[in-house]
Amino acid sequence: MVPMTASSGRRVLLAAPRGYCAGVDRAVIAVEKALDQYGAPVYVRHEIVHNKYVVQTLEKKGAVFVERTEEVPPGNIVMFSAHGVAPVVHEEAERGRLATIDATCPLVTKVHKEAVRFAKEDYDILLIGHEGHEEVIGTSGEAPDHIQLVDGPDDVAKVEVRDPSKVVWLSQTTLSVDETMETVDALKDKFPQMISPPSDDICYATQNRQLAVKQMGAEADLVIVVGSRNSSNSKRLVEVAKQAGAREAYLVDFAHEIDESWLEGVSTVGVTSGASVPEVLVEQVLEWLAERGYADVEIVKAAEESITFSLPKELRRDLREEAAALVAERGGSGTAGA
Repeated sequence: MVPMTASSGRRVLLAAPRGYCAGVDRAVIAVEKALDQYGAPVYVRHEIVHNKYVVQTLEKKGAVFVERTEEVPPGNIVMFSAHGVAPVVHEEAERGRLATIDATCPLVTKVHKEAVRFAKEDYDILLIGHEGHEEVIGTSGEAPDHIQLVDGPDDVAKVEVRDPSKVVWLSQTTLSVDETMETVDALKDKFPQMISPPSDDICYATQNRQLAVKQMGAEADLVIVVGSRNSSNSKRLVEVAKQAGAREAYLVDFAHEIDESWLEGVSTVGVTSGASVPEVLVEQVLEWLAERGYADVEIVKAAEESITFSLPKELRRDLREEAAALVAERGGSGTAGA
C-alpha cells in the first residue's frame, strides 16, 4: 500500500470499503480449497466472479472455466459461480454425472428463496435487473412462470400483471441503489399495492461501495474504478461517481490501462474498486498515480464491514469419490479428474 502523507496539491481519495465482498471472498477461496483438496482440474460454470485477474490466476492453478454444464466430462467436479444458477443447471449436472459445489453468494440465494416463496403464493414477481446478467438468469429460473424482468425505469410502461393486488418486486443484488429505487417508485406509481421484499435485495457491499464513491465524487476531478467490464457492480460505481459530481470516471482492469491524458487539469483523483477486485490491483493503481505526483492518499470511509460467510458445505466431502460413483451407477464414460 502507498503510505499516506500530508495533503498536497495533488491527492488521491481512496474509498473504504472497496474490493472483495464476503460473497466473492467465499467463492474465490472455495475454488482454491477445491483445487488443494481434490486436485486439478476443478471445473467452474461461468466465471467464478466477474474479474479478469482473478479468473486468470485461478486458471493457472488448475481451474477450468466453462459456459455450459455439458462441457464438463462425466465424473468430474463442477462449481457454480457466486452469481448463482437456475434449478435447471443443477439438473444438468445430475444428468451429466457430476459432483457439484455451489458457491452462490448467500445474498443471491436469499433472493432465490424469496422468488420461490412468492411464486408459491402466486404473486407476479417484478425482478429489477439487467437482461442477460448471470444473476438475473439464475433468479428468473427459480420461478419462470411468475417473474418479469424490469430493466430500469423505461421498462415500467410495458409491465402487465394478472392481479395488481398481488405484486412484489425483487432485484439483482449488484445494481445502483438510486436507479433501483427510481424503478421501484415508477412501479409503485403503476401498481400502488405492490409490496417490497422482506429485506433489501441490493447487497450491503454494493451499497457501501456506492456510498463511499458518493462521498468522494463531489471532491474528485477524476474517479478511477478498478474492475472488469462484465462486472455489474463495478460499472455502477462509474455511474455513481459521475452522478455524485466527478468530472470524469473510468473503469480499468489494470493500472497500465490508465491514460495519462485523463490527469490533465486534475488535482484530486478518487480511487475505488468493485466487489470482485483483489487489493493488489488497487495498490498497483496507487503506485502508478504516485509515480505521476499523486502520492498523498486520504481515506474516505463510508462504512465498516465485518461480514463473513462459511465455505460451501460440499467441501467437507470426498467429491472425487462421489463423482466416480455417479459414473459407475449410471454408466457412461468419463474419468474423475480428466
